[in-house]
Amino acid sequence: MKPDLSKIPLSCQDCTNNSSTFSCLSSEEKDELSVDKGNNFYKKGQTIFYEGNHPHGLYCIHSGKVKISKLGEEGKEQILRLAGKAETLGYRALLGNEPYKATATALEDSYVCYLSKRQFFELITKNNNLCLNMIHTLADDLRDSEQKLLDISQLTAKERISSALLILKDKFGYQEDGKTIDVKLTRRELGEFSGVTTETTIRTLSELNKENVIELKGKEIQILDEKNLTHRLHH
Repeated sequence: MKPDLSKIPLSCQDCTNNSSTFSCLSSEEKDELSVDKGNNFYKKGQTIFYEGNHPHGLYCIHSGKVKISKLGEEGKEQILRLAGKAETLGYRALLGNEPYKATATALEDSYVCYLSKRQFFELITKNNNLCLNMIHTLADDLRDSEQKLLDISQLTAKERISSALLILKDKFGYQEDGKTIDVKLTRRELGEFSGVTTETTIRTLSELNKENVIELKGKEIQILDEKNLTHRLHH
């Protein structure tokens, strides 16, 4: 049984890598932040925040994985992005003082830290480097959104699935075997992330499997020929 970490502070020293929003903070500032913030445990499938609700603070993933999704026409879900350890959630709504434009849901059992709106703005006011990090994060979001729109308009379904698999590999890496992508998505979720139907996703994965580019083991996907996937996107 997992310990109830929601009752004790989770250290920011544990998960602030070089690409995280809070990587610019000193060790002393991270220790102070660890004491000031809250943290919650979310079971797989549990919602962290809902589209349309107003933000009251900033979320940061201590462990686990989260999907950020939006409901489109006819209730169809579109996964906008996936987030893992040390990534922040809900910052655009918080900075823009507007409701959440998407819903955040735990893809697996996750510990997520929480910094109140007051704490976040006090911190960002005192630290110019943190301000710059937030600007870089927003710029990266814009770039990724533009690329996704371009991919949906120009790539075939097979190319979109190939691109999605490479994105997942780059974001979450491989398991210890060096070939299994370290995130589990249903076929529907992979389709929602790629911008194709579930049926097309199943068919495309089956084709890639027959071509020995990937191997399917339940929800787990092994990449056997990474060069092949990359080659599809440049030709």
